[in-house]
Amino acid sequence: MAKKEITIALAGNPNSGKTTVFNNLTGARQHVGNWPGVTVEKKEGSLRYADYDIKVVDLPGVYSLTAYSLDEVIARNFVVDENPDVVVDIVDASNLERNLYLAVQLLEMGVPLIITLNMMDMAESRRYRIDVNALVREIGAPVVPMVATRNQGTQELLETVVEVAEGNIEIAGLRLQYGREVEEEIAKLEKVISSNSLSQKYPPRWLAVKLLEEDEEIIKKFKKL
Repeated sequence: MAKKEITIALAGNPNSGKTTVFNNLTGARQHVGNWPGVTVEKKEGSLRYADYDIKVVDLPGVYSLTAYSLDEVIARNFVVDENPDVVVDIVDASNLERNLYLAVQLLEMGVPLIITLNMMDMAESRRYRIDVNALVREIGAPVVPMVATRNQGTQELLETVVEVAEGNIEIAGLRLQYGREVEEEIAKLEKVISSNSLSQKYPPRWLAVKLLEEDEEIIKKFKKL
């Protein structure tokens, strides 16, 4: 029986433990090169799990996907252009508010997202209490607690990756409200964009928000049409 293939992208803030999670998943089955056209390091690895061949791409560590830096452009372009089966956002549970900013941006893009609450031991040592079930309800995506330095949660993460890739877990996503005036402009742009070829690849609302932000990378995509 041929194994099914799943591609996952690991995203996360710098120092969130993303490299440790990558190493736990791939072990010695890693390849290091550069992203096309730039000198930024690109790490890929692989593993076999159940009946699946899983490819793991370690994205550059970023705080956001606003495309202001080369790392942000690389991370965002991979997510939107390569369309990985699952995006795993490694979140530092001891610094939840700052780390969830990236998660919110990924959810706005409509990607199949899993949140991993890494460093749960550190969060507990600081007497933080995280209601995982409440977080799942609020963000509309599965959440997996982890302590990557002890390889805790890796099995649960892989199980969730397969469930999301197979479509067995619905990703509700997140729709932020930007206020009446901004929402009116988003709606106008969304209506125009919906008839555009780019809307077949990217969520129209996300494109509209990016145009209002004067995102240079998105503006370039529209100019190429």
